[in-house]
Amino acid sequence: MPTITKTMSLEDIDSLKQRIAPYVVAWKQPNYTLFQAKLESMSITAYASGKVVYQGKDLSFLEPEPEKKTEAIFPQAGSDEVGTGDYFGPVVVAACIVDQKAAEKLMTLQITDSKKMKDAFILQVEETIKELCPHSILIVNNAKYNAMSSRYNMVAMKCILHNQAYWNLEQKGNPLPSLSVVDQFVQEKSYYRYLQGQDHVVKDLHFETKAESKYLAVAAASVLARATFLKYMDKMSEKYDFLFPKGAGAKVDQSGVQFVERYGWDPLYDVAKLHFKNTEKIKHML
Repeated sequence: MPTITKTMSLEDIDSLKQRIAPYVVAWKQPNYTLFQAKLESMSITAYASGKVVYQGKDLSFLEPEPEKKTEAIFPQAGSDEVGTGDYFGPVVVAACIVDQKAAEKLMTLQITDSKKMKDAFILQVEETIKELCPHSILIVNNAKYNAMSSRYNMVAMKCILHNQAYWNLEQKGNPLPSLSVVDQFVQEKSYYRYLQGQDHVVKDLHFETKAESKYLAVAAASVLARATFLKYMDKMSEKYDFLFPKGAGAKVDQSGVQFVERYGWDPLYDVAKLHFKNTEKIKHML
Protein backbone atom coordinates (compact mmCIF):
# COMPACT_ATOMS: atom_id res chain seq x y z
CA MET A 1 0.00 0.00 0.00
CA PRO A 2 1.54 3.36 -1.04
CA THR A 3 2.86 5.52 1.81
CA ILE A 4 4.03 9.13 1.81
CA THR A 5 5.67 10.80 4.82
CA LYS A 6 5.97 14.56 5.23
CA THR A 7 7.30 16.86 7.95
CA MET A 8 4.94 19.73 8.72
CA SER A 9 4.63 22.56 11.22
CA LEU A 10 1.93 22.33 13.88
CA GLU A 11 0.14 25.20 12.15
CA ASP A 12 0.16 23.34 8.83
CA ILE A 13 -1.06 20.17 10.55
CA ASP A 14 -3.96 22.10 12.07
CA SER A 15 -4.83 23.48 8.62
CA LEU A 16 -4.66 19.96 7.19
CA LYS A 17 -7.04 18.72 9.88
CA GLN A 18 -9.58 21.39 8.98
CA ARG A 19 -9.24 20.68 5.25
CA ILE A 20 -9.83 16.94 5.56
CA ALA A 21 -12.63 17.16 8.15
CA PRO A 22 -15.49 16.91 5.59
CA TYR A 23 -14.06 13.64 4.27
CA VAL A 24 -13.20 11.89 7.53
CA VAL A 25 -15.05 8.67 8.30
CA ALA A 26 -13.45 8.14 11.74
CA TRP A 27 -11.02 9.98 14.05
CA LYS A 28 -8.60 8.35 16.49
CA GLN A 29 -5.69 9.55 18.62
CA PRO A 30 -3.12 6.78 19.24
CA ASN A 31 -0.20 7.45 21.56
CA TYR A 32 2.29 10.08 20.37
CA THR A 33 -0.09 11.41 17.72
CA LEU A 34 -2.11 14.58 17.30
CA PHE A 35 -4.73 12.66 15.35
CA GLN A 36 -5.32 9.73 13.03
CA ALA A 37 -7.99 10.21 10.39
CA LYS A 38 -9.56 7.50 8.27
CA LEU A 39 -10.84 8.70 4.90
CA GLU A 40 -12.50 6.65 2.20
CA SER A 41 -9.34 5.94 0.21
CA MET A 42 -6.56 6.60 2.72
CA SER A 43 -5.55 7.22 6.31
CA ILE A 44 -3.59 10.18 7.69
CA THR A 45 -1.60 10.00 10.91
CA ALA A 46 -0.16 13.23 12.32
CA TYR A 47 2.50 12.73 15.01
CA ALA A 48 3.34 15.20 17.75
CA SER A 49 6.87 15.35 16.30
CA GLY A 50 5.48 16.98 13.14
CA LYS A 51 5.73 13.87 10.96
CA VAL A 52 2.59 13.18 8.92
CA VAL A 53 2.07 9.78 7.29
CA TYR A 54 -0.35 9.30 4.41
CA GLN A 55 -1.24 5.70 3.55
CA GLY A 56 -3.75 4.33 1.08
CA LYS A 57 -4.52 3.09 -2.42
CA ASP A 58 -5.47 6.54 -3.71
CA LEU A 59 -3.29 9.44 -2.57
CA SER A 60 -4.59 11.88 -5.20
CA PHE A 61 -6.11 13.84 -2.31
CA LEU A 62 -2.60 15.19 -1.68
CA GLU A 63 -2.51 16.94 -5.03
CA PRO A 64 -3.28 20.65 -4.58
CA GLU A 65 -6.69 21.62 -5.83
CA PRO A 66 -6.62 23.98 -8.80
CA GLU A 67 -8.07 27.39 -8.20
CA LYS A 68 -11.70 27.36 -9.24
CA LYS A 69 -13.57 30.42 -10.31
CA THR A 70 -16.99 30.77 -8.73
CA GLU A 71 -19.60 29.98 -11.35
CA ALA A 72 -22.19 32.74 -11.71
CA ILE A 73 -24.20 30.65 -14.17
CA PHE A 74 -27.96 30.38 -13.83
CA PRO A 75 -30.02 28.35 -13.59
CA GLN A 76 -28.03 26.27 -11.13
CA ALA A 77 -28.98 23.68 -8.54
CA GLY A 78 -27.37 22.98 -5.19
CA SER A 79 -27.69 20.67 -2.21
CA ASP A 80 -26.46 20.78 1.37
CA GLU A 81 -27.11 19.08 4.72
CA VAL A 82 -27.48 20.08 8.37
CA GLY A 83 -27.48 18.12 11.62
CA THR A 84 -24.83 15.49 10.89
CA GLY A 85 -22.60 16.86 13.66
CA ASP A 86 -25.38 17.32 16.22
CA TYR A 87 -26.11 14.60 18.77
CA PHE A 88 -29.68 15.80 19.26
CA GLY A 89 -32.09 16.37 16.43
CA PRO A 90 -32.56 15.20 12.84
CA VAL A 91 -30.43 15.20 9.73
CA VAL A 92 -31.87 17.52 7.09
CA VAL A 93 -30.84 17.60 3.43
CA ALA A 94 -32.15 20.22 1.01
CA ALA A 95 -31.74 20.81 -2.70
CA CYS A 96 -33.02 23.73 -4.73
CA ILE A 97 -32.84 25.35 -8.16
CA VAL A 98 -32.01 29.04 -8.58
CA ASP A 99 -32.70 30.75 -11.90
CA GLN A 100 -31.53 34.21 -12.94
CA LYS A 101 -34.61 36.01 -11.59
CA ALA A 102 -34.42 34.26 -8.24
CA ALA A 103 -30.67 34.87 -8.08
CA GLU A 104 -31.13 38.64 -8.39
CA LYS A 105 -33.58 38.64 -5.47
CA LEU A 106 -31.49 36.33 -3.29
CA MET A 107 -28.39 38.44 -3.87
CA THR A 108 -30.20 41.49 -2.51
CA LEU A 109 -30.96 39.46 0.63
CA GLN A 110 -27.27 38.53 0.90
CA ILE A 111 -28.01 34.81 1.05
CA THR A 112 -24.79 32.93 1.81
CA ASP A 113 -23.54 29.91 3.74
CA SER A 114 -26.06 29.37 6.57
CA LYS A 115 -23.19 28.92 9.06
CA LYS A 116 -22.39 32.59 8.49
CA MET A 117 -25.96 33.77 9.00
CA LYS A 118 -27.90 34.43 12.20
CA ASP A 119 -30.60 31.86 12.95
CA ALA A 120 -33.23 34.58 13.23
CA PHE A 121 -32.42 35.83 9.71
CA ILE A 122 -32.40 32.28 8.33
CA LEU A 123 -35.95 31.77 9.61
CA GLN A 124 -36.91 35.15 8.18
CA VAL A 125 -35.75 34.45 4.60
CA GLU A 126 -36.73 30.77 4.44
CA GLU A 127 -40.17 31.40 2.95
CA THR A 128 -38.77 33.78 0.35
CA ILE A 129 -36.39 31.09 -0.89
CA LYS A 130 -39.22 28.56 -0.99
CA GLU A 131 -41.38 30.95 -3.03
CA LEU A 132 -38.62 31.74 -5.51
CA CYS A 133 -36.93 28.37 -5.91
CA PRO A 134 -38.12 24.85 -6.68
CA HIS A 135 -36.87 22.83 -3.72
CA SER A 136 -36.80 19.47 -1.99
CA ILE A 137 -36.27 18.99 1.75
CA LEU A 138 -35.67 15.64 3.45
CA ILE A 139 -35.95 15.23 7.23
CA VAL A 140 -34.49 12.10 8.79
CA ASN A 141 -35.82 12.02 12.34
CA ASN A 142 -33.78 10.36 15.06
CA ALA A 143 -35.71 7.10 15.12
CA LYS A 144 -35.23 6.65 11.38
CA TYR A 145 -31.61 7.78 11.62
CA ASN A 146 -30.85 5.24 14.35
CA ALA A 147 -32.44 2.49 12.28
CA MET A 148 -30.43 3.51 9.21
CA SER A 149 -27.16 3.72 11.17
CA SER A 150 -27.24 -0.04 11.65
CA ARG A 151 -26.90 -0.41 7.87
CA TYR A 152 -25.07 2.71 6.72
CA ASN A 153 -22.28 4.94 8.01
CA MET A 154 -22.73 8.71 8.01
CA VAL A 155 -21.07 9.22 4.63
CA ALA A 156 -23.28 6.61 2.97
CA MET A 157 -26.40 8.18 4.51
CA LYS A 158 -25.46 11.60 3.18
CA CYS A 159 -24.86 10.21 -0.31
CA ILE A 160 -28.27 8.53 -0.31
CA LEU A 161 -30.02 11.66 0.98
CA HIS A 162 -28.39 14.11 -1.43
CA ASN A 163 -29.25 11.78 -4.31
CA GLN A 164 -32.85 11.49 -3.08
CA ALA A 165 -33.20 15.26 -2.73
CA TYR A 166 -32.13 15.77 -6.34
CA TRP A 167 -34.33 12.91 -7.52
CA ASN A 168 -37.31 14.46 -5.73
CA LEU A 169 -36.70 17.74 -7.54
CA GLU A 170 -36.82 15.94 -10.87
CA GLN A 171 -39.94 14.02 -9.86
CA LYS A 172 -41.66 17.30 -9.08
CA GLY A 173 -41.18 18.28 -12.75
CA ASN A 174 -38.04 20.35 -12.30
CA PRO A 175 -35.34 19.34 -14.81
CA LEU A 176 -31.93 19.78 -13.22
CA PRO A 177 -29.66 22.45 -14.73
CA SER A 178 -26.36 21.37 -16.25
CA LEU A 179 -24.69 22.99 -13.23
CA SER A 180 -25.96 21.02 -10.23
CA VAL A 181 -23.62 21.21 -7.25
CA VAL A 182 -23.11 19.05 -4.17
CA ASP A 183 -21.27 20.63 -1.25
CA GLN A 184 -18.56 17.98 -1.33
CA PHE A 185 -18.20 15.70 1.70
CA VAL A 186 -16.73 12.71 -0.15
CA GLN A 187 -14.85 12.16 -3.40
CA GLU A 188 -17.07 11.87 -6.47
CA LYS A 189 -16.23 8.25 -7.30
CA SER A 190 -16.92 7.22 -3.69
CA TYR A 191 -20.21 9.12 -3.76
CA TYR A 192 -21.46 7.07 -6.69
CA ARG A 193 -20.05 3.86 -5.23
CA TYR A 194 -22.20 4.39 -2.14
CA LEU A 195 -25.25 4.74 -4.39
CA GLN A 196 -24.84 1.35 -6.01
CA GLY A 197 -28.07 -0.57 -5.55
CA GLN A 198 -30.25 2.54 -5.29
CA ASP A 199 -33.31 2.52 -7.58
CA HIS A 200 -32.54 5.95 -9.04
CA VAL A 201 -29.16 7.66 -9.24
CA VAL A 202 -28.85 11.29 -10.36
CA LYS A 203 -25.75 11.61 -12.54
CA ASP A 204 -23.54 14.45 -13.78
CA LEU A 205 -23.40 16.36 -10.52
CA HIS A 206 -20.57 18.78 -9.77
CA PHE A 207 -18.70 18.27 -6.48
CA GLU A 208 -16.86 21.11 -4.79
CA THR A 209 -15.74 21.84 -1.24
CA LYS A 210 -17.03 24.98 0.48
CA ALA A 211 -19.62 25.20 -2.27
CA GLU A 212 -22.09 26.96 0.03
CA SER A 213 -19.79 30.01 -0.10
CA LYS A 214 -19.39 29.87 -3.89
CA TYR A 215 -22.71 28.82 -5.39
CA LEU A 216 -25.93 30.64 -4.61
CA ALA A 217 -28.03 27.49 -5.08
CA VAL A 218 -25.99 25.60 -2.48
CA ALA A 219 -26.21 28.56 -0.10
CA ALA A 220 -30.00 28.67 -0.55
CA ALA A 221 -30.21 24.92 0.08
CA SER A 222 -28.11 25.30 3.23
CA VAL A 223 -30.50 27.98 4.49
CA LEU A 224 -33.55 25.78 3.84
CA ALA A 225 -31.89 22.85 5.61
CA ARG A 226 -30.87 24.97 8.59
CA ALA A 227 -34.30 26.58 8.95
CA THR A 228 -35.97 23.17 8.85
CA PHE A 229 -33.54 21.83 11.45
CA LEU A 230 -34.13 24.80 13.77
CA LYS A 231 -37.92 24.46 13.59
CA TYR A 232 -37.72 20.72 14.20
CA MET A 233 -35.54 21.30 17.26
CA ASP A 234 -38.05 23.85 18.58
CA LYS A 235 -40.90 21.34 18.22
CA MET A 236 -38.83 18.66 19.91
CA SER A 237 -38.05 21.01 22.80
CA GLU A 238 -41.74 21.89 23.12
CA LYS A 239 -42.79 18.22 23.11
CA TYR A 240 -40.40 17.23 25.89
CA ASP A 241 -40.29 20.59 27.71
CA PHE A 242 -36.53 20.30 27.43
CA LEU A 243 -33.85 22.51 25.89
CA PHE A 244 -31.74 20.41 23.51
CA PRO A 245 -28.32 21.99 22.89
CA LYS A 246 -26.74 21.80 19.44
CA GLY A 247 -23.41 20.19 18.66
CA ALA A 248 -21.80 17.22 20.39
CA GLY A 249 -19.65 18.70 23.15
CA ALA A 250 -19.56 18.46 26.94
CA LYS A 251 -22.71 20.57 27.30
CA VAL A 252 -24.56 18.01 25.22
CA ASP A 253 -23.34 15.20 27.49
CA GLN A 254 -24.71 17.01 30.53
CA SER A 255 -28.04 17.58 28.81
CA GLY A 256 -28.15 13.92 27.82
CA VAL A 257 -27.75 12.91 31.46
CA GLN A 258 -30.56 15.26 32.48
CA PHE A 259 -32.84 13.94 29.72
CA VAL A 260 -32.28 10.30 30.69
CA GLU A 261 -32.81 11.07 34.38
CA ARG A 262 -36.12 12.70 33.52
CA TYR A 263 -37.46 10.40 30.78
CA GLY A 264 -35.38 7.21 30.86
CA TRP A 265 -33.29 5.60 28.13
CA ASP A 266 -35.97 4.57 25.64
CA PRO A 267 -37.04 8.11 24.59
CA LEU A 268 -33.40 8.94 23.82
CA TYR A 269 -33.85 6.82 20.67
CA ASP A 270 -36.29 9.43 19.38
CA VAL A 271 -34.21 12.55 20.07
CA ALA A 272 -30.53 11.60 19.67
CA LYS A 273 -28.08 9.89 17.31
CA LEU A 274 -27.24 6.95 19.52
CA HIS A 275 -24.05 5.82 17.76
CA PHE A 276 -22.32 9.11 18.68
CA LYS A 277 -19.72 8.78 21.45
CA ASN A 278 -21.94 11.02 23.58
CA THR A 279 -24.13 8.02 24.39
CA GLU A 280 -21.29 6.15 26.06
CA LYS A 281 -20.25 9.29 27.92
CA ILE A 282 -23.81 9.72 29.21
CA LYS A 283 -23.85 6.10 30.41
CA HIS A 284 -20.62 6.63 32.34
CA MET A 285 -21.92 9.86 33.88
CA LEU A 286 -25.12 8.33 35.22
